[in-house]
Amino acid sequence: MLPEVTKLKNGLRVASFYYPQYETVSLGVWVNTGSAYEPAELNGISHFVEHTVFKGTKSRSAIEISEAIENVGGQSNAYTSREFTAFYAKMLKNDAELAMDVLAEMMTCPTFSEEELIKEREVVVQEIKQTADDPSDIIFDYMQAQAFAGQAMGRPILGTPELVRSFGAKELRGYMKSNYAANNMMVCAVGNIEHNDFVKMVEKRLGGVAEKTSFKADKQKYCGGYFAEKRDNEQAQIILGFDGFSYHDDEYYPAALMTSILGGGMSSRLFKEIREKRGLVYSVYCFPNYYTQSGFTGISAATDKEQINQMMPVMIDEIKKITNEKVGVEELDRAKSQLKAGMLMGLENSSAVAEKLARQHLLFGRYVPVDEQVAKIEAVTLNDILATAQKVFATKPTYALVGNIDGHMEYDAVCEKLK
Repeated sequence: MLPEVTKLKNGLRVASFYYPQYETVSLGVWVNTGSAYEPAELNGISHFVEHTVFKGTKSRSAIEISEAIENVGGQSNAYTSREFTAFYAKMLKNDAELAMDVLAEMMTCPTFSEEELIKEREVVVQEIKQTADDPSDIIFDYMQAQAFAGQAMGRPILGTPELVRSFGAKELRGYMKSNYAANNMMVCAVGNIEHNDFVKMVEKRLGGVAEKTSFKADKQKYCGGYFAEKRDNEQAQIILGFDGFSYHDDEYYPAALMTSILGGGMSSRLFKEIREKRGLVYSVYCFPNYYTQSGFTGISAATDKEQINQMMPVMIDEIKKITNEKVGVEELDRAKSQLKAGMLMGLENSSAVAEKLARQHLLFGRYVPVDEQVAKIEAVTLNDILATAQKVFATKPTYALVGNIDGHMEYDAVCEKLK
């Protein structure tokens, strides 16, 4: 089954899946912008825009925005990542137009009143502080800062308190003008709504959005590096990372399968060796982060300071094993089954389908059919896994630690053991 897609006169793409058996509609606006597209002096503004458009439009106050959705039993939310910002809602089918009206107003006529900005600046500052206080959260920012040092991709999504407190209506409007344009946005719906009806809703409200963005995305280049911060915690949070792949690389599916085999669940190599056999951690996993121009492959774990130096050699041994010998057929088949099952189970969630529909159009200019994705997963060979692992783990490592890290294995020792 393929979605219906219409391009409006201003270039805005509108896509939908019609499921007449549903009683609901999931819909939203996705924008190909985030912290990776911010100049240094505006770091955090994508996330701040996401917050502040909810704080009032020309015809609705902040309370009226939330009540418009919740009074009819709907749900709405938003998120900002390094390369995407999304605003979405899920409603009963008869309330879809109401949701589109609210979302469109947020995109086209937010008021950015100073009274609301003053309050929301402090809300976001509290969010920044909350993240900084949580070692299991902030370590990912530290990791990103080392892996992509000196680049927009390496800066935090939330920004800094100083920068957030400097953003006013002028900066917010300027950022939306340069980044929120038709060629950089996607509007999607999944559920009980006919495509032509949805297109009319969108065209009426977003047909006047400017055609083209005016920003230029910074180049992304993985660097690697080392960061350690001692804190008075029970555990040390640790990430050992390497270069990765973009959404567009041929290694996209081999990397997903390789990381699953290495650390994708309770049957993965890292889990069995580090937790089940030795009891050194509660959680350990391997993950691939894909971006439009680059990527990152990481292994995350948490353990006591006394056990860091027991755990790291085991982790490195497993990295060496997967780069020196082919994985077993059984392991690869299990990883393929897990990846396909996760993808297919996601199709049962209309919000997840709308998300995938939007992101694929923004990334690839088209919807990638499930059969095509399954075929690419099935086509990955044992040699592909080996070649991908060798390519990833030959790169300069990123080593980040936060917490009780006294006596931890130093960066040079990690690099030496990886040789």
